[in-house]
Amino acid sequence: MPEPTRVPDHDLADLSASVRRLLDQSSAQADLLDRLSVDPALPRLPMPPGLGSQGAESPFILAMEGEAYEAELDALTDWVDDLLLPVYGREVTSSAPWCPWWDQHPEAVARLHALWLAWQQHIDPEAGPAGPAVWHRDHLDHTLAQLRSTSGPFAACTTDPERPSHRLLHGPKPASEPAPRAGGEE
Repeated sequence: MPEPTRVPDHDLADLSASVRRLLDQSSAQADLLDRLSVDPALPRLPMPPGLGSQGAESPFILAMEGEAYEAELDALTDWVDDLLLPVYGREVTSSAPWCPWWDQHPEAVARLHALWLAWQQHIDPEAGPAGPAVWHRDHLDHTLAQLRSTSGPFAACTTDPERPSHRLLHGPKPASEPAPRAGGEE
């Protein structure tokens, strides 16, 4: 059995005060949780996806249709045009393409919308002072690297501002399409 650790009396008093303070904080938090669970006047915060009520609408743009989609795309376009591109839109090159018609690329819309949702979350005061840094590290850098990659959604769009060209890349065919017959016959 190991030897017991001796703590000097002056350190023991500090340690004892710290333990009392932690116990008091824990008790206060338990009381607060009890009140929060029964107080109907408190506002309900939205639940993360998968934890909320069934049938709740997704905030993700690809789950929207019609006017809701158009309104969300307009708001996203404002954010991209007024904040993202002026601050983070570096020079367009063949190794870092960008398409001025990004809103016609479904992958770009999806990635930029997710980036915008994360930005809204991380600039909220509740995110704390590190919120914007976390957004840069965890969301912005990766998203821009994917979008502006030579194999990203803008790869087929020309980077020459004098001769703009826009082309959507086709992804894999869905499994629901019939496979071609052997020998190339249809």
